[in-house]
Amino acid sequence: MACAAVMIPGLRCSVGAVCTQGASLRLTFSALRHLTLTSIMKSKRKTDHMERTASVIRREIVSAAKVCGAASESPSVKSLLLLIADQDFSFKAGQWVDFFIPGVSVVGGFSICSSPRLLEQERMIELAVKYTNHPPALWVHNKCTLDSEVAVRVGGEFFFDPQPAEASRNLVLIAGGVGINPLLSILRHAADLLREQANKEHGYEIGTIKLFYSAKNISELLFKKNILDLVNEFPEKIACSLYVTKQTTQISAELKPYITEGRITEKEIRDHISKETLFYICGPPPMTDFFSKQLENNHVPKEHINFEKWW
Repeated sequence: MACAAVMIPGLRCSVGAVCTQGASLRLTFSALRHLTLTSIMKSKRKTDHMERTASVIRREIVSAAKVCGAASESPSVKSLLLLIADQDFSFKAGQWVDFFIPGVSVVGGFSICSSPRLLEQERMIELAVKYTNHPPALWVHNKCTLDSEVAVRVGGEFFFDPQPAEASRNLVLIAGGVGINPLLSILRHAADLLREQANKEHGYEIGTIKLFYSAKNISELLFKKNILDLVNEFPEKIACSLYVTKQTTQISAELKPYITEGRITEKEIRDHISKETLFYICGPPPMTDFFSKQLENNHVPKEHINFEKWW
């Protein structure tokens, strides 16, 4: 396969002279093993990603990766596009990666926000990282550059991965802040499934998708254009309601039809309950706890309620 230059809207990315074996990205087995063990041993914080997810299933593959794109998604969030070296590396929409950084003793944990299709076609994944004082986030915002090399391993039990023979389901996605990341991956995956349906390809027949997404203000609503592009591409299948809780400036005419000033309400979610609907919730723990409890109180089966908390 010939090497190619790849451009993703909003991200600077030109990848050439990378052979099909990913030789220029590969870390030796011993280097990966040392990086993994050192990071686990030195991750001490009680809220550390490795401790919080110690019992969560992970894939065995730890793949080298190279940063081939970066962009500011908001004043506090930076997105990265990573070229993955290992051809056996894969993930399900909604999962996260352990993020190993040479020279940084703490392991990061970042949700993937791209669709599995991007990895299948271009061998890339996208992450979006909020600025905090946690060492991996500080590295992403202050030291990471194009061609920086890291290693990643997939984990997580929060995902949407329907098989072709499964019954059609509607999706309700409820996001708070950077909790949009795994839900954007699911939304993008759903759009890929809809494209397959439109092309009459054999595959899973998905129902409707509704996104509820809340942030402090317009500038912190990540990936607005990507989301609205999908709404416009599939107006009968994908819908979104965006919420801002502390907006102080005027909302543009383009966004106004989608924006509510205030919080997502229980009634709005309750109106979407049906036996064919799956709920995916990701945001701050109080928000996640509130909506999952309300859904249970409204007799939604626990197996239809999927949630992930971020700290």
